[in-house]
Amino acid sequence: MGNVTLLEFLSMGREVAGHRPWPRYQLDGRSWRRLAEQMTVSNWEILAEWAEPAEVHVLLRGEDSGAIAVASHPCPDGAFFALGQVRPVAIRMERAIRDLWGLVPEGLEDQRPWLDHGRWGISHPLGRPRQYDGGRRPYKFLTAEGDGLHQIPVGPVHAGVIEPGHFRFHCQGETVVRLEERLGYVHKGIEGLAAGKPIHDAARIIGRVSGDATVAYSLAFARAVEAALGLEISARAHWLRGLFAELERIANHLFDIGAICNDAAFAIMLSHMGVLREKLLAANHAIFGHRLLMDRVIPGGVAVDLNEAGRQTLIQLLPVLRRGFKRAVALYDHTPSLLDRTTGTGVVHGTLAHRFGVSGVVGRASSRSVDARRMPGYPPYDDLDFIIPVLAEGDVHARIEIRMEEVRSSLSLIEQILLRLPDGPIQAALPLRSGEGVALVESFRGEVAVWVRVSETGKVVRVHPHDPSWFQWPLLEAAIEGNIVADFPLCNKSFNCSYSGHDL
Repeated sequence: MGNVTLLEFLSMGREVAGHRPWPRYQLDGRSWRRLAEQMTVSNWEILAEWAEPAEVHVLLRGEDSGAIAVASHPCPDGAFFALGQVRPVAIRMERAIRDLWGLVPEGLEDQRPWLDHGRWGISHPLGRPRQYDGGRRPYKFLTAEGDGLHQIPVGPVHAGVIEPGHFRFHCQGETVVRLEERLGYVHKGIEGLAAGKPIHDAARIIGRVSGDATVAYSLAFARAVEAALGLEISARAHWLRGLFAELERIANHLFDIGAICNDAAFAIMLSHMGVLREKLLAANHAIFGHRLLMDRVIPGGVAVDLNEAGRQTLIQLLPVLRRGFKRAVALYDHTPSLLDRTTGTGVVHGTLAHRFGVSGVVGRASSRSVDARRMPGYPPYDDLDFIIPVLAEGDVHARIEIRMEEVRSSLSLIEQILLRLPDGPIQAALPLRSGEGVALVESFRGEVAVWVRVSETGKVVRVHPHDPSWFQWPLLEAAIEGNIVADFPLCNKSFNCSYSGHDL
């Protein structure tokens, strides 16, 4: 079809009324296949893929135009043409769709279960549930062939306080030839739990998809609900949301920088970063009532305001964080043995980052300049000055450098917000009307997407939260290839993918 744009192509389908802020189009089986064919020649990114009992949805972005839309395909026969045949990033999502909804991704080479470990008691819990047959369901890991190869199974239970995940290494000596992950151990049934709940009850559930990104998830859900309801909130609420998001971003980046260095046996960096992070979390609790700012962002605005005493506390905290962070960065930069471990380790090449449409630190360290705060953009970031740091090296060191630059940028954003915070109310009442909405926001990990359908009674009919880790976990497998086994913790932490956010 030549150089057709995303919206031009999708507009050949039927537009679904009441879907905001971006359109949703229903495609028949033939058009869905043509969509897959067009994706082989167009720079259209998959941002999320999910399902309902008899329909599959995909959130798309035209990488050149930035246009965003949802394409839907009814599946009355219980099957759909697998987009994973042309976009490998969709493979695991479509395996999960089969597990949860029972819709079969036709043509997908890998039909192994993904989230379903055979321990739920039923199959397809969100579609047409049926009882298990009671038989064992062994998982067949991919194989690697060659002289002197051996396997190293790691997990799902790990040392320390960490979520469960299994990693199967094929190695030749100490060199990793292949890594394959198996996740799904912390599946929580988020979509099923939220369905039928009042909007504010569902907001608490979505805010706990991945606790380290609770502000980002709460913000994405709130914006999706507000879009569905056609509700515009006050400028002050928008700016307070931005403040919460940047406080969350700094806290996580500080911990990640320290933890990466700790995995390279440089524990003093973890101590330095831990002190700074604790100062910030203590301020969060004193000012806003929660260290992680959980449930501070709600549909219709925010749950707490910032008074003058709290504003002064944050203004006084900023130079303390800047000084301590500058000293810690200097320590990192002047420790050759540490730089030797991080430089050139765990490389993700830019071509692979673009092919998988990866966002966040992983993407920006591999030449991919994507940030939802800028594109598609949302308040208050359209009225604030900030940079999006981008590097091309794609190694552990580059991912650390991106985090460091984002900490500096977030400190600047917080300062701007504190100096220019507008007056006004912090909450708006939710109107009782039905609708569908979708939102894309930037977490410290990358782009979080949430799609929701609400009823005129103020309840959530369907909701789907999407974590950026879906696109990052596969790249970790590529990053460790050719590195030694001992460098896996370093690579893994430099990604810091979410198990919980991925497993839902």
